[in-house]
Amino acid sequence: MKRMKRISKGVMKGSIAVMIAATMIATPVYADALPTGTTIPALVEKTTSSVVAIIGRPSDDKKISKSDRYQLAHGTGVIVRNDGYILTNAHVVKNMRNLTIVTSDGKSYSGKTTHYDEESDLALVKIEATGLTPAKFGESSDIHVGESVMAIGTPLSFALRNSVTSGIVSGMERSVQSKYRLIQTDAAINPGNSGGALVNMKGEVIGINTMKYVEYGVDSLGFAIPVDTVQYVLDQFFKYGKVKRPTLGLELAESWEAVVGLPTSSGLEVTYVEPDSTAAKAGIKQGDTLLSINSVQIHNMVEYNEALKKYLPEDKVQLKLQSGTESKNVDLVLAEDKSASSNVVQDSDGSYIDADQGKTIIGDSHFGWSMKYPSGLVKTSQSTTGDNIMFTDAKGDYAINIRVQEKQSRDLSPLGLL
Repeated sequence: MKRMKRISKGVMKGSIAVMIAATMIATPVYADALPTGTTIPALVEKTTSSVVAIIGRPSDDKKISKSDRYQLAHGTGVIVRNDGYILTNAHVVKNMRNLTIVTSDGKSYSGKTTHYDEESDLALVKIEATGLTPAKFGESSDIHVGESVMAIGTPLSFALRNSVTSGIVSGMERSVQSKYRLIQTDAAINPGNSGGALVNMKGEVIGINTMKYVEYGVDSLGFAIPVDTVQYVLDQFFKYGKVKRPTLGLELAESWEAVVGLPTSSGLEVTYVEPDSTAAKAGIKQGDTLLSINSVQIHNMVEYNEALKKYLPEDKVQLKLQSGTESKNVDLVLAEDKSASSNVVQDSDGSYIDADQGKTIIGDSHFGWSMKYPSGLVKTSQSTTGDNIMFTDAKGDYAINIRVQEKQSRDLSPLGLL
Protein backbone atom coordinates (compact mmCIF):
# COMPACT_ATOMS: atom_id res chain seq x y z
CA MET A 1 0.00 0.00 0.00
CA LYS A 2 1.40 3.39 -0.95
CA ARG A 3 1.61 6.24 1.51
CA MET A 4 0.45 9.79 0.94
CA LYS A 5 2.70 12.47 2.37
CA ARG A 6 2.02 16.17 2.80
CA ILE A 7 5.10 17.75 1.31
CA SER A 8 5.13 21.00 3.22
CA LYS A 9 7.88 21.47 5.70
CA GLY A 10 11.45 20.41 5.19
CA VAL A 11 13.33 20.50 8.52
CA MET A 12 16.81 21.99 8.51
CA LYS A 13 19.48 21.20 11.09
CA GLY A 14 23.00 22.26 10.13
CA SER A 15 23.49 20.67 6.73
CA ILE A 16 20.52 19.28 4.84
CA ALA A 17 20.06 15.53 4.57
CA VAL A 18 18.67 14.23 1.29
CA MET A 19 15.20 12.92 2.14
CA ILE A 20 14.23 11.43 -1.20
CA ALA A 21 16.68 9.15 -2.95
CA ALA A 22 14.70 8.07 -5.99
CA THR A 23 15.29 10.15 -9.11
CA MET A 24 12.06 11.68 -10.42
CA ILE A 25 11.90 12.04 -14.21
CA ALA A 26 9.46 14.74 -15.31
CA THR A 27 8.04 15.07 -18.80
CA PRO A 28 9.82 17.93 -20.63
CA VAL A 29 7.97 21.08 -21.63
CA TYR A 30 7.94 21.43 -25.39
CA ALA A 31 8.27 24.79 -27.12
CA ASP A 32 5.12 24.24 -29.17
CA ALA A 33 3.07 24.34 -25.94
CA LEU A 34 4.04 27.99 -25.38
CA PRO A 35 2.20 31.06 -26.68
CA THR A 36 3.79 32.57 -29.79
CA GLY A 37 6.84 34.68 -28.98
CA THR A 38 7.19 33.33 -25.43
CA THR A 39 10.17 31.36 -24.12
CA ILE A 40 10.27 29.16 -21.03
CA PRO A 41 12.85 31.38 -19.25
CA ALA A 42 10.63 34.42 -19.87
CA LEU A 43 7.61 32.52 -18.60
CA VAL A 44 9.47 31.47 -15.44
CA GLU A 45 10.69 35.02 -14.83
CA LYS A 46 7.11 36.27 -15.21
CA THR A 47 5.58 33.82 -12.73
CA THR A 48 8.30 33.20 -10.15
CA SER A 49 8.05 36.78 -8.86
CA SER A 50 4.63 35.80 -7.43
CA VAL A 51 6.06 32.84 -5.49
CA VAL A 52 7.66 33.24 -2.06
CA ALA A 53 9.46 31.02 0.42
CA ILE A 54 8.13 30.62 3.98
CA ILE A 55 10.35 29.75 6.92
CA GLY A 56 9.54 29.41 10.62
CA ARG A 57 10.18 27.51 13.81
CA PRO A 58 8.13 24.36 14.45
CA SER A 59 6.24 24.50 17.74
CA ASP A 60 6.39 20.76 18.44
CA ASP A 61 8.68 20.68 21.46
CA LYS A 62 8.94 16.88 21.25
CA LYS A 63 10.78 17.07 17.93
CA ILE A 64 12.47 20.47 17.96
CA SER A 65 14.71 21.90 20.65
CA LYS A 66 14.08 25.61 21.10
CA SER A 67 17.75 26.13 21.85
CA ASP A 68 18.77 24.95 18.38
CA ARG A 69 18.47 27.99 16.11
CA TYR A 70 19.22 25.91 13.01
CA GLN A 71 16.15 23.68 13.34
CA LEU A 72 13.59 25.37 11.12
CA ALA A 73 10.69 24.36 8.89
CA HIS A 74 9.94 25.77 5.48
CA GLY A 75 7.35 25.80 2.71
CA THR A 76 6.14 27.92 -0.19
CA GLY A 77 3.47 30.55 -0.82
CA VAL A 78 1.82 32.42 -3.71
CA ILE A 79 1.12 36.17 -3.63
CA VAL A 80 -2.59 36.83 -4.17
CA ARG A 81 -2.76 40.59 -3.40
CA ASN A 82 -0.23 43.35 -3.92
CA ASP A 83 -0.73 44.56 -0.32
CA GLY A 84 0.93 41.52 1.23
CA TYR A 85 -1.54 38.60 1.28
CA ILE A 86 0.08 35.26 0.50
CA LEU A 87 -1.68 31.94 -0.04
CA THR A 88 -0.14 28.70 1.19
CA ASN A 89 -1.15 25.30 2.51
CA ALA A 90 -2.69 25.13 5.97
CA HIS A 91 -0.33 22.30 6.87
CA VAL A 92 2.65 24.55 6.08
CA VAL A 93 1.80 27.14 8.73
CA LYS A 94 0.09 24.89 11.23
CA ASN A 95 2.27 24.69 14.33
CA MET A 96 4.84 27.07 12.74
CA ARG A 97 5.91 30.16 14.69
CA ASN A 98 7.98 33.27 13.87
CA LEU A 99 7.20 33.24 10.16
CA THR A 100 9.66 34.86 7.77
CA ILE A 101 8.64 35.37 4.13
CA VAL A 102 11.32 35.74 1.45
CA THR A 103 10.32 37.08 -1.96
CA SER A 104 11.97 36.09 -5.23
CA ASP A 105 14.19 39.21 -5.16
CA GLY A 106 15.62 38.18 -1.78
CA LYS A 107 13.73 40.60 0.47
CA SER A 108 12.49 39.17 3.77
CA TYR A 109 9.45 40.12 5.85
CA SER A 110 7.87 38.99 9.10
CA GLY A 111 4.60 37.17 8.45
CA LYS A 112 1.46 36.36 10.38
CA THR A 113 -1.18 33.77 9.55
CA THR A 114 -4.49 35.63 9.22
CA HIS A 115 -6.83 33.01 7.74
CA TYR A 116 -6.74 29.24 8.10
CA ASP A 117 -8.84 26.39 6.73
CA GLU A 118 -7.69 22.85 7.42
CA GLU A 119 -10.49 21.23 5.40
CA SER A 120 -9.22 22.66 2.10
CA ASP A 121 -5.60 22.76 3.34
CA LEU A 122 -5.34 26.47 2.51
CA ALA A 123 -4.28 29.47 4.60
CA LEU A 124 -3.39 33.16 4.17
CA VAL A 125 -0.26 34.81 5.52
CA LYS A 126 0.04 38.63 5.73
CA ILE A 127 3.24 40.64 5.43
CA GLU A 128 3.61 44.43 5.68
CA ALA A 129 4.50 45.17 2.06
CA THR A 130 3.04 46.93 -0.96
CA GLY A 131 3.65 46.78 -4.68
CA LEU A 132 3.96 43.00 -4.74
CA THR A 133 3.19 41.05 -7.93
CA PRO A 134 0.02 38.95 -7.46
CA ALA A 135 -0.24 35.67 -9.33
CA LYS A 136 -2.61 35.43 -12.26
CA PHE A 137 -5.03 32.53 -11.82
CA GLY A 138 -6.33 30.41 -14.68
CA GLU A 139 -9.73 28.80 -15.14
CA SER A 140 -10.49 25.22 -14.10
CA SER A 141 -12.42 24.69 -17.34
CA ASP A 142 -9.21 25.36 -19.31
CA ILE A 143 -7.16 22.64 -17.58
CA HIS A 144 -6.67 19.50 -19.68
CA VAL A 145 -4.95 16.18 -19.09
CA GLY A 146 -1.66 16.12 -21.00
CA GLU A 147 -1.00 19.86 -20.99
CA SER A 148 2.45 21.05 -19.92
CA VAL A 149 2.84 22.57 -16.45
CA MET A 150 5.58 23.80 -14.11
CA ALA A 151 5.80 23.49 -10.33
CA ILE A 152 7.52 26.36 -8.51
CA GLY A 153 8.53 26.07 -4.86
CA THR A 154 11.17 25.55 -2.18
CA PRO A 155 12.14 21.86 -2.14
CA LEU A 156 14.26 20.25 0.60
CA SER A 157 16.31 23.31 1.55
CA PHE A 158 15.50 26.99 1.99
CA ALA A 159 18.58 27.67 -0.16
CA LEU A 160 16.71 26.08 -3.09
CA ARG A 161 13.79 28.54 -3.01
CA ASN A 162 11.87 29.20 -6.23
CA SER A 163 13.08 26.01 -7.91
CA VAL A 164 11.20 25.10 -11.10
CA THR A 165 10.30 21.60 -12.29
CA SER A 166 8.30 20.64 -15.36
CA GLY A 167 5.78 17.98 -16.30
CA ILE A 168 2.21 17.51 -17.47
CA VAL A 169 -1.25 17.32 -15.97
CA SER A 170 -1.50 13.56 -15.39
CA GLY A 171 -5.13 13.46 -14.25
CA MET A 172 -8.10 15.52 -13.14
CA GLU A 173 -10.74 15.25 -10.43
CA ARG A 174 -8.68 12.89 -8.30
CA SER A 175 -10.13 11.85 -4.95
CA VAL A 176 -7.00 11.29 -2.89
CA GLN A 177 -7.23 11.86 0.88
CA SER A 178 -8.77 15.26 0.31
CA LYS A 179 -12.15 16.84 0.99
CA TYR A 180 -12.22 18.14 -2.59
CA ARG A 181 -10.95 17.03 -6.00
CA LEU A 182 -7.26 17.39 -6.83
CA ILE A 183 -5.10 17.76 -9.95
CA GLN A 184 -2.55 15.00 -10.51
CA THR A 185 0.83 15.94 -12.02
CA ASP A 186 4.17 14.29 -12.75
CA ALA A 187 6.12 17.53 -12.23
CA ALA A 188 8.65 16.82 -9.49
CA ILE A 189 7.25 17.87 -6.09
CA ASN A 190 9.36 17.45 -2.96
CA PRO A 191 9.22 18.34 0.76
CA GLY A 192 9.02 22.13 1.01
CA ASN A 193 7.08 22.52 -2.26
CA SER A 194 3.74 22.65 -0.43
CA GLY A 195 1.89 25.90 -1.01
CA GLY A 196 3.76 26.55 -4.24
CA ALA A 197 2.30 27.20 -7.67
CA LEU A 198 1.38 24.75 -10.40
CA VAL A 199 1.57 26.94 -13.51
CA ASN A 200 0.38 26.44 -17.10
CA MET A 201 2.15 27.63 -20.24
CA LYS A 202 0.32 30.97 -20.13
CA GLY A 203 1.93 31.79 -16.80
CA GLU A 204 -1.35 31.22 -14.96
CA VAL A 205 -1.58 29.44 -11.61
CA ILE A 206 -3.93 26.48 -12.02
CA GLY A 207 -3.25 24.79 -8.69
CA ILE A 208 -1.51 24.94 -5.30
CA ASN A 209 0.84 22.01 -4.74
CA THR A 210 -0.15 20.04 -1.66
CA MET A 211 0.97 16.38 -1.52
CA LYS A 212 2.69 13.46 -3.24
CA TYR A 213 3.05 9.70 -2.99
CA VAL A 214 6.19 8.61 -1.18
CA GLU A 215 7.07 4.95 -1.59
CA TYR A 216 9.92 2.90 -3.06
CA GLY A 217 9.20 2.31 -6.75
CA VAL A 218 6.69 5.19 -7.01
CA ASP A 219 7.76 8.19 -9.08
CA SER A 220 6.20 11.45 -10.22
CA LEU A 221 2.85 11.18 -8.44
CA GLY A 222 2.04 14.62 -7.04
CA PHE A 223 -1.19 16.50 -6.44
CA ALA A 224 -2.35 20.12 -6.41
CA ILE A 225 -5.48 21.91 -5.17
CA PRO A 226 -7.27 23.14 -8.33
CA VAL A 227 -7.93 26.81 -8.93
CA ASP A 228 -11.72 26.57 -8.48
CA THR A 229 -11.27 25.37 -4.89
CA VAL A 230 -8.58 28.02 -4.35
CA GLN A 231 -10.90 30.80 -5.52
CA TYR A 232 -13.78 29.42 -3.46
CA VAL A 233 -11.70 29.53 -0.28
CA LEU A 234 -10.13 32.92 -1.06
CA ASP A 235 -13.53 34.50 -1.67
CA GLN A 236 -14.78 33.21 1.68
CA PHE A 237 -11.61 34.30 3.49
CA PHE A 238 -11.93 37.89 2.30
CA LYS A 239 -15.73 38.08 2.72
CA TYR A 240 -16.19 36.30 6.05
CA GLY A 241 -12.72 35.79 7.52
CA LYS A 242 -13.23 32.02 7.33
CA VAL A 243 -14.87 29.39 5.15
CA LYS A 244 -18.57 29.23 6.03
CA ARG A 245 -19.37 25.63 5.13
CA PRO A 246 -22.96 24.43 4.95
CA THR A 247 -24.03 21.07 6.32
CA LEU A 248 -27.11 18.89 6.02
CA GLY A 249 -26.79 17.68 9.60
CA LEU A 250 -26.07 14.15 8.41
CA GLU A 251 -23.26 11.64 8.64
CA LEU A 252 -22.91 9.77 5.36
CA ALA A 253 -21.14 6.60 4.21
CA GLU A 254 -19.90 5.67 0.74
CA SER A 255 -20.60 2.38 -1.02
CA TRP A 256 -17.75 -0.11 -1.11
CA GLU A 257 -17.30 0.63 -4.83
CA ALA A 258 -16.71 4.31 -4.05
CA VAL A 259 -14.29 3.43 -1.24
CA VAL A 260 -12.04 1.43 -3.59
CA GLY A 261 -12.43 3.86 -6.49
CA LEU A 262 -14.75 1.88 -8.76
CA PRO A 263 -17.52 3.59 -10.76
CA THR A 264 -20.82 3.38 -8.90
CA SER A 265 -24.41 4.46 -9.29
CA SER A 266 -25.07 4.20 -5.55
CA GLY A 267 -25.70 7.25 -3.40
CA LEU A 268 -24.51 7.92 0.15
CA GLU A 269 -26.07 6.04 3.05
CA VAL A 270 -27.29 8.11 6.00
CA THR A 271 -25.56 6.62 9.04
CA TYR A 272 -26.47 9.33 11.57
CA VAL A 273 -28.93 12.23 11.78
CA GLU A 274 -28.07 15.04 14.17
CA PRO A 275 -30.89 15.58 16.67
CA ASP A 276 -32.85 18.82 16.19
CA SER A 277 -31.18 19.42 12.81
CA THR A 278 -33.23 20.53 9.81
CA ALA A 279 -32.61 17.06 8.35
CA ALA A 280 -34.19 15.42 11.40
CA LYS A 281 -37.12 17.82 11.27
CA ALA A 282 -37.54 17.04 7.57
CA GLY A 283 -37.96 13.34 8.37
CA ILE A 284 -34.63 12.03 7.10
CA LYS A 285 -33.72 8.84 8.93
CA GLN A 286 -30.76 6.55 9.43
CA GLY A 287 -30.65 4.04 6.57
CA ASP A 288 -31.96 6.47 3.93
CA THR A 289 -29.76 7.02 0.86
CA LEU A 290 -28.86 10.50 -0.44
CA LEU A 291 -29.05 10.50 -4.26
CA SER A 292 -28.77 14.16 -5.26
CA ILE A 293 -28.59 17.79 -4.11
CA ASN A 294 -30.59 20.18 -6.33
CA SER A 295 -30.52 17.56 -9.11
CA VAL A 296 -26.72 17.10 -8.88
CA GLN A 297 -26.12 13.36 -8.41
CA ILE A 298 -23.96 12.33 -5.46
CA HIS A 299 -21.97 9.07 -5.52
CA ASN A 300 -19.10 9.72 -3.09
CA MET A 301 -18.01 12.13 -0.38
CA VAL A 302 -15.87 14.25 -2.69
CA GLU A 303 -18.86 14.83 -5.00
CA TYR A 304 -20.93 15.70 -1.93
CA ASN A 305 -18.38 18.26 -0.72
CA GLU A 306 -17.97 19.71 -4.22
CA ALA A 307 -21.75 20.12 -4.53
CA LEU A 308 -21.95 22.02 -1.23
CA LYS A 309 -19.30 24.54 -2.39
CA LYS A 310 -22.08 26.29 -4.32
CA TYR A 311 -24.04 27.15 -1.18
CA LEU A 312 -23.85 29.03 2.11
CA PRO A 313 -25.47 28.29 5.46
CA GLU A 314 -29.15 29.35 5.42
CA ASP A 315 -29.48 28.53 1.70
CA LYS A 316 -32.35 26.23 0.72
CA VAL A 317 -31.72 23.01 -1.19
CA GLN A 318 -33.78 20.07 -2.38
CA LEU A 319 -32.53 16.57 -1.67
CA LYS A 320 -33.54 13.40 -3.43
CA LEU A 321 -33.43 10.36 -1.15
CA GLN A 322 -34.20 6.67 -1.33
CA SER A 323 -36.05 5.48 1.74
CA GLY A 324 -36.65 1.74 1.55
CA THR A 325 -38.40 1.13 -1.77
CA GLU A 326 -39.62 4.72 -2.08
CA SER A 327 -37.94 7.76 -3.59
CA LYS A 328 -38.69 11.14 -2.03
CA ASN A 329 -37.73 14.81 -2.35
CA VAL A 330 -36.99 16.80 0.78
CA ASP A 331 -36.55 20.59 1.04
CA LEU A 332 -34.37 21.88 3.86
CA VAL A 333 -32.31 24.87 4.98
CA LEU A 334 -28.57 24.32 5.27
CA ALA A 335 -26.91 24.84 8.65
CA GLU A 336 -23.32 25.93 9.27
CA ASP A 337 -20.69 23.25 9.83
CA LYS A 338 -18.54 24.33 12.77
CA SER A 339 -16.81 21.03 13.45
CA ALA A 340 -13.75 21.50 11.22
CA SER A 341 -11.95 24.09 13.36
CA SER A 342 -12.66 22.49 16.74
CA ASN A 343 -9.14 21.22 17.36
CA VAL A 344 -7.12 24.18 16.03
CA VAL A 345 -6.76 27.52 17.81
CA GLN A 346 -4.92 30.76 17.01
CA ASP A 347 -2.49 32.05 19.60
CA SER A 348 -1.33 35.62 20.23
CA ASP A 349 1.35 35.66 17.52
CA GLY A 350 -1.03 34.42 14.82
CA SER A 351 0.16 30.81 14.81
CA TYR A 352 -2.46 28.10 14.38
CA ILE A 353 -1.78 25.36 16.91
CA ASP A 354 -3.33 21.93 17.23
CA ALA A 355 -4.91 22.04 20.69
CA ASP A 356 -4.73 18.24 20.98
CA GLN A 357 -1.08 17.91 19.97
CA GLY A 358 0.89 15.65 22.27
CA LYS A 359 -2.10 14.60 24.37
CA THR A 360 -2.40 10.88 24.98
CA ILE A 361 -5.10 10.66 27.64
CA ILE A 362 -8.65 10.11 26.36
CA GLY A 363 -10.70 13.09 27.45
CA ASP A 364 -7.59 15.28 27.96
CA SER A 365 -8.34 17.85 25.29
CA HIS A 366 -8.66 21.61 25.04
CA PHE A 367 -12.12 21.24 23.54
CA GLY A 368 -12.98 17.78 24.88
CA TRP A 369 -12.86 14.79 22.58
CA SER A 370 -16.23 13.23 21.83
CA MET A 371 -17.42 10.13 20.04
CA LYS A 372 -20.77 9.09 18.62
CA TYR A 373 -21.34 5.49 19.69
CA PRO A 374 -24.58 3.50 20.00
CA SER A 375 -26.81 4.55 22.87
CA GLY A 376 -26.85 2.19 25.85
CA LEU A 377 -23.07 1.84 26.11
CA VAL A 378 -21.38 2.75 29.37
CA LYS A 379 -17.75 3.15 30.39
CA THR A 380 -16.68 0.04 32.29
CA SER A 381 -12.94 0.60 32.70
CA GLN A 382 -10.12 3.00 31.95
CA SER A 383 -6.39 2.50 32.43
CA THR A 384 -4.57 4.48 35.09
CA THR A 385 -2.66 6.34 32.38
CA GLY A 386 -5.92 7.22 30.65
CA ASP A 387 -4.85 5.90 27.25
CA ASN A 388 -7.13 2.85 27.17
CA ILE A 389 -10.89 2.82 27.75
CA MET A 390 -13.64 0.19 27.45
CA PHE A 391 -17.36 0.73 26.73
CA THR A 392 -19.89 -2.13 26.99
CA ASP A 393 -23.64 -2.50 26.72
CA ALA A 394 -25.79 -3.27 29.78
CA LYS A 395 -25.90 -7.01 29.05
CA GLY A 396 -22.21 -7.31 28.34
CA ASP A 397 -22.82 -8.66 24.84
CA TYR A 398 -20.96 -5.88 22.97
CA ALA A 399 -17.88 -3.82 23.72
CA ILE A 400 -15.83 -1.00 22.21
CA ASN A 401 -12.20 -0.67 23.22
CA ILE A 402 -10.41 2.61 22.42
CA ARG A 403 -6.65 2.93 22.79
CA VAL A 404 -4.27 5.82 22.11
CA GLN A 405 -1.36 4.69 19.96
CA GLU A 406 1.59 7.05 20.20
CA LYS A 407 3.51 5.36 17.40
CA GLN A 408 1.58 5.79 14.16
CA SER A 409 0.86 2.86 11.90
CA ARG A 410 2.95 2.79 8.75
CA ASP A 411 -0.08 2.89 6.47
CA LEU A 412 -2.69 5.47 7.51
CA SER A 413 -4.50 5.56 4.15
CA PRO A 414 -8.24 4.73 4.14
CA LEU A 415 -7.59 1.42 2.40
CA GLY A 416 -4.71 0.64 4.74
CA LEU A 417 -6.92 1.22 7.75
CA LEU A 418 -9.62 -0.97 6.25
